[in-house]
Amino acid sequence: MITYRDAGVDIEAGDEVVKRIKPLVRETFTPQVLTDIGAFGGFFQFNGEGYDDPVLVSSVDGVGTKLKVAFKMNRHDTVGQDLVNHCVNDIAVCGAKPLFFLDYFSTGKLSKETAVSVVSGFAKACKENGCALIGGETAEMPDIYSQGEYDLAGTIVGIVDRAKILSSDAVGKGDVLIGLPSTGLHTNGYSLARKVLFTYYSAHDTPERLGGESVGQVLLKIHRSYLGSIQLMHEQNLLHAAAHITGGGIPGNVQRVIPDGLTFDVDYDKWERPEVFNMIKDLGNVPEEDMRSAFNLGIGLVMIVAEQDNEKAQSVLQAHGEQPIVIGRVK
Repeated sequence: MITYRDAGVDIEAGDEVVKRIKPLVRETFTPQVLTDIGAFGGFFQFNGEGYDDPVLVSSVDGVGTKLKVAFKMNRHDTVGQDLVNHCVNDIAVCGAKPLFFLDYFSTGKLSKETAVSVVSGFAKACKENGCALIGGETAEMPDIYSQGEYDLAGTIVGIVDRAKILSSDAVGKGDVLIGLPSTGLHTNGYSLARKVLFTYYSAHDTPERLGGESVGQVLLKIHRSYLGSIQLMHEQNLLHAAAHITGGGIPGNVQRVIPDGLTFDVDYDKWERPEVFNMIKDLGNVPEEDMRSAFNLGIGLVMIVAEQDNEKAQSVLQAHGEQPIVIGRVK
């Protein structure tokens, strides 16, 4: 006799995970959430009050091979926060406010502690961003993943008034590019970073250049959310467009919000790169072109504002606790 557990799937463990994450997930619920965890679908009561012409905005993403660092460090709560914040930023730069989030967690053999830790990260970031975690999927798939490994994906849905959608339409010649600092690599460039850094160091090594932090700690720094800063600038009509700096770096992502017929310049000497980027470049002898296309290099978000609004925009951002840096212009 061969049971489902013999085949590698433990239904009881899955049920236990659901039981343990319910209190965490419920803490993210807003009044619009109509179902509890465990239903076949997540119900969210759409409310268009305050919107003249509401538009739903959605995005789906993962955290890439940053998960490999989490496995090495045996720390799993931060990658859940990374995923939520990444997805939130992607719709925030469209002008949208997040409404709800859904996750997908898949693994070879389910570790209850690991799964609960990951979901705790989802819940923490959802609460911080004011969105509800209304559902997800936990899949146990033997033979697909190596021992102790898993994969993550997430979907965010938000809302924006059609008239307030941020796009390239308002961007014009002479506009200023304002960069906001990242916390590190965020969730991009980890295949290159790991290939270089783990050739010379283990995840627990503390190179002097990293100021006493381990390589793993620096690589696991949480991908920050820019939602509050984007909303503040948008509400004051200071924002022409915004670019979330993910895969493709500053060149690839800023280009997405530049209209046809225009281009832009970036002065990479305007800010000091976090030391981890310098280490990767030096140890791997990585070409500068690859550094710029693989990493954010310390700038996680670029806001585009009119030249006449530059000083006010910087003042608003500084009052909000940001450290804005003028890094270029539209031409």
